[in-house]
Order: sequence, then structure tokens, then C-alpha cells
Amino acid sequence: MKILVLTDRFFPEITAPSVRIMDHAREWIELGHEVTVVTCAPNFPRGELFEGYSNKVYQEEWIDGVRTVRVWSYMTANEGFLKRIIDYVSFMLASALLCFRYPAFDVVLATSPPLFTAAAGYMVSKLRRRPWVFEIRDLWPASIKAVGVSDGWIIRVFERLELFLYRKADRIISLTQPFKNDLIARGIPGEKNDVVTNGVDTTRFSHEKVLLDARANLGIDEDIFLAGYVGTTGMAHGLETVLDAAELSRDAQNIRYLILGEGAERASLEKSARERGLTNLLFHDFVPHSEMPSYLAALNASLVHLRADPLFETVIPSKIFEAMAMGTPIVSAVAGECSRIVGSTDSGVCIASGDAHAMAEAVRELASDPARCRLLSKNGVRAARDLYSRRAGAEAALRALGRACELATGKEAS
Repeated sequence: MKILVLTDRFFPEITAPSVRIMDHAREWIELGHEVTVVTCAPNFPRGELFEGYSNKVYQEEWIDGVRTVRVWSYMTANEGFLKRIIDYVSFMLASALLCFRYPAFDVVLATSPPLFTAAAGYMVSKLRRRPWVFEIRDLWPASIKAVGVSDGWIIRVFERLELFLYRKADRIISLTQPFKNDLIARGIPGEKNDVVTNGVDTTRFSHEKVLLDARANLGIDEDIFLAGYVGTTGMAHGLETVLDAAELSRDAQNIRYLILGEGAERASLEKSARERGLTNLLFHDFVPHSEMPSYLAALNASLVHLRADPLFETVIPSKIFEAMAMGTPIVSAVAGECSRIVGSTDSGVCIASGDAHAMAEAVRELASDPARCRLLSKNGVRAARDLYSRRAGAEAALRALGRACELATGKEAS
């Protein structure tokens, strides 16, 4: 099967969709399929072109056997609603208008958010007369409303577009069962929706892939208990709670906090930390994905946090699987699916979102109980290997793509 994937974020950008798509693509290629990824020139999260790249109308490169097509897009930092919408729309139009230059493909997979990438998938499927699969990584625009954007006319337009695309997709891949349940409640047939959860490539995320001394890079002594958040510092993540927990832990000489990542809230978080004099809290920019196992291995606890909102109870942050694979105990402050997985695998501690006292206390307790940490670590590694391997997810997604092709063939035959 020849698979075309549309995503506005891809390697060398380090984001959840780029990692998921690359991992799946590697597995599909190993299984004998061809994969082309259509994306834009790398610029996330600062809106600045990565070194060695140019923002051309059309260009190609190969990354780990994946043919990567990059089209022009408007670039902006990951902040500000209007500019980001222009960014999304520019990629949608460019990827659709240039679709006749893409190599032959049997099916197109468009991953969202943003919703405009899914719209591009629909447009390409119509122009090239191929089936398309809508992959839902988050319920967008509901997630926009959850971080405080007013429920104005533009959101209502997005919601109508969202339902239109759900109905027009040949198949849907949802990352969680609650996503699928939400669509069923809104009239989208469950039989065309496959749940393919996130996972982790345990061959890449293992202690054998620890390439450097990340603690030395961070300036953290081995006797320090390091609790860290790794990922995008966006509005949805509510990372002021980490700052509050660090402030509550000032008296703990053996505990440090880390925020490793970039995003819309990074500058304000750093400003707040300076104003509070939080010398026990470090900030660090994104690191290359090849170094991520080393930094996760450097943590004694991985902090996973989203703002308290019913929508986020349906979300499973992919970072929990990488932490599991590296044997890093998790402090999960995400109710619902995320804490259910962490709790059922006994790979971490579950607390309420936004509760800095609970976070600080959970970190203190782990720091004082090495035996408990070793048990959580062992359980996490086993769960990543046995329950959340990326190979299993890639095979499930491949079956969904195959069913979309079979459906299209059936329609043509009739």
C-alpha cells in the first residue's frame, strides 16, 4: 500500500504528531509499504526556520526512508490565535493545491489538530480521487474553548467544519475511546471509527539509547531528586502548578524541578519563576529527539499536567508512554484516561490537576522512598513493552487504512 500522510508538524520538529507519524511510518515501511509525508518547512515552536532549510513552494527530502514533501506555509510563533490560523490555512491551501505533484498513493491520512490539516486531506482525496482517513489526536476546536477562547462565531464555524469532515471521512482513527464516544454522541457512526492509542518505540526509548549524561548538561548532582515536565509549554498545560509546587518545595534541599520545552507560555513562566526567586526550578529548551531518552533517564519523576477541564479527561498525553519505557515514575495530574492508565499499570502517582500541594507532596514522597520508585520504574517498563508498543499501534492504523481502501474499491465496483 502507498500511504500519503498530511501533517503540519514533522521531523526535525519534536512534537507528539511528528513522533507518532515517524514511528508509524518506520513500522509501515518495515512491513513493506511506501510512505510519503507532506508537511511544511520546520519552524515550530518559535516560527523560525530551522537551520539548513528554506521555505520553498515545493521541496523533497528523505528521512529514515520516509519521502518527505515540504510545501510553503506562513510561519509564526506558537502563540497568538489569528496568526496561527493564517499559518494553518496557508498549509491547508498549499498542500491541497500542490497535490498533483505528489507521488502515486492509495490512501491519504490527515492528522488533526489543527482541523485545517484534516480539511486538506479531504481536498486532496477529492482532487486525486483517493480515500482518506481522518486521524483525531485531539477534539478540536473543543480544545481551543477549553483554554479560554470565547465561544464566538468563528468557533461555531469551526465546529460545523469539524462535523462536515467527520461525515465525509472514509474512516476515522481516534487516539482514545472517549474521542470515539464523543463522535458517536454527535451522530458519527462508530463502525467507521477505529481507536488506535498512542504508544512508544521501545527499541528507541530504552536505557540502551542513553547517549549522554543529561544530568551533567543540566548541572544536577546525582544525589538530587529531579522532577521534570517535558513537552510543549502551552496554554492547555497549566504549568503554573509546577512553579507553585517548586515554591512549596523550597526547603527540600535534595529536590529540584525542571521544565524542558518551549511554547506560548514559556516566557511568562520564566518571568514568574524569576519574580518568585525559584532557584530550585530549571528551564531548558527542546532537545533533539535522539537525546530525549537521555533526558528522561535523568529524571527521577516525570510530571504530566493539563489544566482541569472535562475535555482533557479524554486525552492521553504521549509523554507517559516514553516515561514508562525509560522507567521514569510518573506524577499524573490529568484526570480520566491518563490517570487510568498510570494507575492501572502502577507506573506512577495520580493527583488532581492544579493541586500544587499534592504535586509537591507526591514528589517529596517519591524522593524519600527509593524502593517505591524502583517498583514504579519496573512496572512502567513492563507496561510499555507489553501493552503500548508502537508496532501494535502502527499495525492497527494500517488495518484502518486498508479498510478505507477496500471501501473505496467497493464503491468503484458498484
